[in-house]
Amino acid sequence: MANRRDSRIEPSFEGAPRAKSSDGFSVSEEDRVVPANRKSAAKRKSAKAKSRGRGHDRNRRGLFSIFGRLLYWCFVLCIWGGIAAAGIVVYYGAKMPAATTWSIPDRAPNIKIVSVDGGLIANRGMSGGEAVGLHEMSPYIPEAVVAIEDRRFYSHFGIDPIGLSRAMVTNVLGGHFSQGGSTLTQQLAKNLFLTPDRTLERKVQEVLLALWLEHKHSKDQILEMYLNRVYFGSGAYGVEAASRRYFGKSARDVSLSEAALLAGLLKAPSRLSPARDPKAAEERAQLVLAAMRQEGKISDKEYKVALSAPATRAPSYWTGSENYVADTVMEELPDLIGDVRGDIVIDTTVDLTLQKLAEQSIRRLIDESGKKLNVTQGVLVSIDNSGAVRAMVGGYDYSTSQFDRASEARRQPGSAFKPFVYMAALEAGRTPDSVRNDAPIRIGKWTPDNYGGKYYGKVTLATALAKSLNSVAAQLTMEVGPDAVVEAAHRMGIQSELQSNTSIALGTSEVTPLELTAAYVPFANGGYKPDIHFIRRVTTAGGKVLYENNGGSAPRVLKADIVGMMNSMMTGTVEVGTAKKAAFNWPSAGKTGTSQNSRDAWFVGYTANLTTGVWFGNDDGSPMQKVTGGALPAQAWHEFMVAAHDGVPVRPLPGTWKSTPSDTVVPDEIPSADASQPPPTPPAAVGQSAPVAQAPAPARQARPAQTVDADGFGMPSDGGTTASVGHPVPPGDVGGPKKRRQTSILDILTGG
Repeated sequence: MANRRDSRIEPSFEGAPRAKSSDGFSVSEEDRVVPANRKSAAKRKSAKAKSRGRGHDRNRRGLFSIFGRLLYWCFVLCIWGGIAAAGIVVYYGAKMPAATTWSIPDRAPNIKIVSVDGGLIANRGMSGGEAVGLHEMSPYIPEAVVAIEDRRFYSHFGIDPIGLSRAMVTNVLGGHFSQGGSTLTQQLAKNLFLTPDRTLERKVQEVLLALWLEHKHSKDQILEMYLNRVYFGSGAYGVEAASRRYFGKSARDVSLSEAALLAGLLKAPSRLSPARDPKAAEERAQLVLAAMRQEGKISDKEYKVALSAPATRAPSYWTGSENYVADTVMEELPDLIGDVRGDIVIDTTVDLTLQKLAEQSIRRLIDESGKKLNVTQGVLVSIDNSGAVRAMVGGYDYSTSQFDRASEARRQPGSAFKPFVYMAALEAGRTPDSVRNDAPIRIGKWTPDNYGGKYYGKVTLATALAKSLNSVAAQLTMEVGPDAVVEAAHRMGIQSELQSNTSIALGTSEVTPLELTAAYVPFANGGYKPDIHFIRRVTTAGGKVLYENNGGSAPRVLKADIVGMMNSMMTGTVEVGTAKKAAFNWPSAGKTGTSQNSRDAWFVGYTANLTTGVWFGNDDGSPMQKVTGGALPAQAWHEFMVAAHDGVPVRPLPGTWKSTPSDTVVPDEIPSADASQPPPTPPAAVGQSAPVAQAPAPARQARPAQTVDADGFGMPSDGGTTASVGHPVPPGDVGGPKKRRQTSILDILTGG
């Protein structure tokens, strides 16, 4: 066995000696399919090829691996971001009330104030304008707003992903927050429900509310709500208020260029307002027009025409004297209906045509003579016999000063207060034919002098009133007592506090133009004091009556015979006295007034239809250049009354009185001994009521006054005494001892 194992020869494929095995098996190089050297070369080539392939695959797999990982982590981040966003939405959404309780809040109530003929005077309230349906307003308005604010409004679902993405990119590239990407629906949601705070919570709530709005309302409904509530600057909310504010017209009548201006304001209402920066507003409007053309809303021709339209120049504030009326109405409204809870319509007593005429007259006279005469302000108030205010101008320009001088400014009425002095004297027994001696007098330390220092001796009361003689007015005040004069003025309608002293005869206590004019109304209507009012009726938008002035009855405050005598005397002021410039082809009467140094100039006059008061002066009380009540005030009164009575049948003034002059009347007559009149009677009871309407009284024959008044006009020297005392009109709290009754001119002349 050992020998066999040791003698065994193993097969060999190399060059070693080969021997055949004992069983005849052997393998040679030729027997291989692939020779050994060829196989080795092939292996080497194959190894190199595999090495190169593995490197290329390794690079390719590495690049794909990077992108894969990036996509993977982006996907993961998106998932987690979505989860986080959903969590934030759920968190802030949970803090909101349940969606089932959501509802559109009521729009701020609008108060529409209209004239007697239905013309719009003003809109008041938080909105400043009534709501207008989308189908009612100019079609250019919604088209312009959509084109510049949200061009995909009719295609998105309340949120515009494209617009939001663009806004985010713009903000990132710009490095600051310049665009919000909010849709009109989101803006409406913010205006309706949210505060303007820029917080994440508010933005999330805005999105949720926008989705709810889109679900509950149509696109047109959303756009209509937006246009009627959005702020357009200068205190105007909604397109109607903005159209009235900037163009003086309804949103129904807005042109293409005007609609573009309104749409442009939405980006920055206060900064782009044409009342603040007309140039910026116009530039923004041009961008809106370009956007409308790009969106195919307007043609090239319309675009060119709109660009050529002149720029809008809006006043800095609401303009027009009718706004003085609107402000007064708003002050009275709470006392009539309480809180305003919905849209209402107020029918006023004001005639808008007369209102415009009054404003034009006041402004024209100031424009023509203001600089020369140092006059900057004027007031006109007109009231009919029922107490309805037909016109009220509270100043030269409402847009520059909203202070209502007609109802709020108290000024000295001067001689325009004298009718109450003469009225008290007539009630105490005097008549227009009673005679007084017009001469210098002294009352305590006060010496009231006539205008220009001229005196005329014996004159009737009718002549003294027509001449506006201060001496006679002071004598009458001393005779009847200042308290009687104060009582008479208050009974007639003066509401301001009056100083009960002798100087009240010359109108030193201050009153407003509205109350002074109202106090003359009983002279025009036969002796009745009506309730002065601006409001006829208040109704809801649906027509339900909330308040109505039924007129009722007015108390008699002046006896018929006193009315006749007063109208007889004050007619002379217009016919031959200080107010000759006021005369026109109607029976009229009144009284001029000029305070010390021409600080105030008045004329209050009336016909059987209207009582109108006019005042000119300066807010700071500076003197005018010799302006009297017979000048500018009488001219303005004439212009207004001529227009107001155009086409109206002529009516005489109420009351009759026939003059019975006597040659035997002496200066120191005692009224009770006057044979030309019945014994004196007490004043009429204030509480006595009677209808305001009076049957036309027969016209009396005009009795011309003897001379012309000195209130700014020359007075002929017909034998009267002339003197120059040189003492100014005293203030309201200066005067001599108060006396209830004087029966002797000698007592008066000596100061009593």
